[in-house]
Amino acid sequence: MSTITKLPGIRVRADNPNHHLWNNHGTWFLHYTVHPTPFTKERIRRSLGTKDLEVARARRDSFFEHLESEAAKAAAQRKAAAA
Repeated sequence: MSTITKLPGIRVRADNPNHHLWNNHGTWFLHYTVHPTPFTKERIRRSLGTKDLEVARARRDSFFEHLESEAAKAAAQRKAAAA
């Protein structure tokens, strides 16, 4: 989960390899919170479509890698626009 720790808004406990994972009647979900404004928050739960914990961890990590790449693109665009 090293990718997750690079994102400033993602909180991770190193001693919990299942962080952000939630098992709902055998199906694993990704569970996280976003803050669209400084005064609001929204809890998101997305099905990972698997009953296998290892697959769920891989899909979670892939999702956060995607978030990291999108955040990097947005930062680069802001930097280019400011120049």
